[in-house]
Amino acid sequence: MEILQEVARRIEAVSDSNERDNLIASTAVLSGLVLDKDIIRRVLRQDTVKESVIYQEILAEGRAEGRAEGEMAKARAIALNLLQMGLSVDRIAQATGLSEAQVRSLVSVPLS
Repeated sequence: MEILQEVARRIEAVSDSNERDNLIASTAVLSGLVLDKDIIRRVLRQDTVKESVIYQEILAEGRAEGRAEGEMAKARAIALNLLQMGLSVDRIAQATGLSEAQVRSLVSVPLS
């Protein structure tokens, strides 16, 4: 924790605010590899971390992954409904954007 406090003091001395914000965010990310998140939050300003370009990029990646997972889950749910309605695997693949193999893998999923 002492090292992190020293790093934080040195970062605060950086005059360029964008560079300082990015250094804080980078330090928070790297510190997370070895330190408890509560310690990091006490030493580094969270508002600055959240404003940094690096944090925003990580957040955007997480949101994109979440959207992709949600879209896949929705496509699978629609495919299951279409299977229950008796549509062919190739038609379901065409309608949902899933591959035929993905649709076939749903056949073994218990239908409710």
